[in-house]
Amino acid sequence: MSYSQTFLFGIYPYIALTIFLLGSLIRFDREQYTWKSDSSQMLRRGQLRLGSNLFHIGVLFLFFGHFFGMLTPHFVYAPFISAGAKQILAMASGGTAGALAFIGLSLLLHRRLTEPRIRATSKFSDILILVLLWLQLALGLATIPLSAQHLDGSMMLRLAEWAQRIVTFRGDAVELLVGAGWIFKTHLVLGMTIFLVFPFTRLVHVWSGFAATTYAARAWQVVRPRG
Repeated sequence: MSYSQTFLFGIYPYIALTIFLLGSLIRFDREQYTWKSDSSQMLRRGQLRLGSNLFHIGVLFLFFGHFFGMLTPHFVYAPFISAGAKQILAMASGGTAGALAFIGLSLLLHRRLTEPRIRATSKFSDILILVLLWLQLALGLATIPLSAQHLDGSMMLRLAEWAQRIVTFRGDAVELLVGAGWIFKTHLVLGMTIFLVFPFTRLVHVWSGFAATTYAARAWQVVRPRG
């Protein structure tokens, strides 16, 4: 593989994940007043509810689907489902969720770019992350016809094995992407880039969403009147 391929798929993942984790921690420690989703609901409600619901439903399914699908070794699910059947299931469910997320995000992006008041209060990072996510969803949907050419699950297994070797710090991960189509590779690079810019955008509120699951286990907060 060329040096650029080695960098993008063997070194860049660690750069992106390091900045993702350390950047999130530093921002939480130093800039907690910026740790929010910056809702624009007060400026205009139109398109927000439908777009936000479609996007969040789709993207949450895609996130957990990719997380468990990519990082679960083949031998764990092999006794229950074949690689080919798993790929067809992933194409159908992922395609549906991806379409929902893409439609929802298109509504949100259109709303942010065309509403003067929202556009005026938007930061560069607000528009950047929406565009990156929109492109990533488009690329993800574009991989479905390509995946249909590998219904034996071979490409899916290679991509999953690459991810598993990356998280287990194996230096031979890059070789698994030899011969992979440019759409798959671009999808991977853009996904890592989203992790890279994550701490510098409103996406940090995702961490708060996970933390919210601990609210029910917290002790009661006692509030007393003065005097």
